[in-house]
Amino acid sequence: MAESHTSVLVVGGGPVGLVLSCLLSGQGVDHVLVESRPAVSRHPRARGVSARSMEIFRRMGLEKAVRAAGLPAEQVRFYRGRDLVDPDYVRTGPAQGPGGGGPEHTPSPGLICSQDVLEPLLLRRAGELAGPRVRFGTRLLSFRDDGLGVQAVVEERATGRRYRLRADWLVGCDGASSTVRAGAGIAMEGPTGLGRYLSIRFEAPLGQVVADRVSASYFLTVPGRGGFMAVDNDRHWIYQYPLGADPGTAADPGAAAGPGTAADVGTAAGPGAAVGPGAAVDVADHRFLAGLVRTAAGVPDLDVTVRDTMTWRMDAQLARSYRSSRVLLAGDAAHVVPPTGGHGMNTGIGDADNLAWKLAAVTAGHAGEALLDTYEAERRPLARQVIDISTANAANRTGYHIDDELLLTAAYRSAAVVPGPQDADRPGVLDPAGCRPGCRPGERVPHVRLTTAGASDVTSTLDLTGPGLTLLTADDDPRWQPHAEAVRRAGIPLALRAVRTASRREAEPGQWARLLGAEHADTALLVRPDGHIAWRGVRPADPATLPALVRRVLAAP
Repeated sequence: MAESHTSVLVVGGGPVGLVLSCLLSGQGVDHVLVESRPAVSRHPRARGVSARSMEIFRRMGLEKAVRAAGLPAEQVRFYRGRDLVDPDYVRTGPAQGPGGGGPEHTPSPGLICSQDVLEPLLLRRAGELAGPRVRFGTRLLSFRDDGLGVQAVVEERATGRRYRLRADWLVGCDGASSTVRAGAGIAMEGPTGLGRYLSIRFEAPLGQVVADRVSASYFLTVPGRGGFMAVDNDRHWIYQYPLGADPGTAADPGAAAGPGTAADVGTAAGPGAAVGPGAAVDVADHRFLAGLVRTAAGVPDLDVTVRDTMTWRMDAQLARSYRSSRVLLAGDAAHVVPPTGGHGMNTGIGDADNLAWKLAAVTAGHAGEALLDTYEAERRPLARQVIDISTANAANRTGYHIDDELLLTAAYRSAAVVPGPQDADRPGVLDPAGCRPGCRPGERVPHVRLTTAGASDVTSTLDLTGPGLTLLTADDDPRWQPHAEAVRRAGIPLALRAVRTASRREAEPGQWARLLGAEHADTALLVRPDGHIAWRGVRPADPATLPALVRRVLAAP
């Protein structure tokens, strides 16, 4: 049996695995991705792409392509009515919670882009960067972790060819029923079966029906059941129908989870399901399913063509740990989030962003392996909070808001962050009260619009960071050069960049200083590749101080 070696083996080629592959490539990390499916998802599944995910796509050079593929911004509205022709409907816009409606917090607001459209974009980029090392139609058969690496056996499904792959690290991005998680012996905690749903992908000329109320999600109120998710708001749609908790048991018709499952689809269930009170129906009965769609739409003569179906179960589970020796988990393999709110896929994309640079630093020898422990320390509490928020949404029968900016508020506390004396701990990682940007360690670098002489595009402070560590100063101050050079001499790549230069200025003068809140003009930020602030401080007297801080952040010897 042939054998090869790679630094990182990624198992799973959904959005999380593909983003991780792209980010690892961007960091120069040799890796292989295997995905058992022969091709990307045909079902829209997850649809909501949050502002934080769009910022990550911006760094990957994919923001414009994803935005072009998504629904127009003016269609991101939420409809509530008994059916799609209810004259007494209510239509609202996306809310950011109590903090919404204020200043611009991101250069990359979220949008609706269904998974069957998003995945091909991610796969194309992953293939451009890693070539044949992105292998669809290849499944993981087994693996053994010996503490120094992982010995895996994979199989090409079309040919049956098997080969061994030795990896320094294995990352399971293989979903809620993760083979990697099971092989690592990591248990999941939390309830399952909070609801069961039938997802019907169909074509129908509904665009003309909703022309005066066009939305991204259509919640049906009693006596309606479930809701509609727009794929293109014309002919392509998803109808989510609530099933019983068990076959033959009807779901509560007033349940909040209709199309607000509008952003994600949970754990896939079997091919058959009980539809309606005690009525066991074969989901292959497209005539019956078309009738369900017509009834829910309120258009008895609607021309409906059912394309495919999927039954799924709403769970709220979290892995007991994100790491076991040389094995790490990301995405649904680490957390199964109720889709009510649209945070599941986005939380997984954030996992990939957090993990990629840490794997890169460890495999390059710039960091100690203890840096990977900060992955769980930072991301697991965030997932816990997201699950709690999403579970509360599912129980909210009066509806809930889609908070596009929730994940922008993440503030990490771990050994990879050097807190300042003024940094009080928050009760959670996220701030559901809204985005209140600052420059505190652990937080994401705040967005400030920048203008460059001779350039028409408006850029952001977010564009100044990465792909490695960045020392971000307010002005182009040469006195910081010896400190940056000291870090580089220690063998750690570091870029020195300034918000204001001879040719670049803030679009709103003085905004950076207000966010920094600094008493001294020479305050700088040490920014990690994921855009989170590792340290904030004034210029040290001793150039050896900054290398010591960087080694502390990286858990380096």
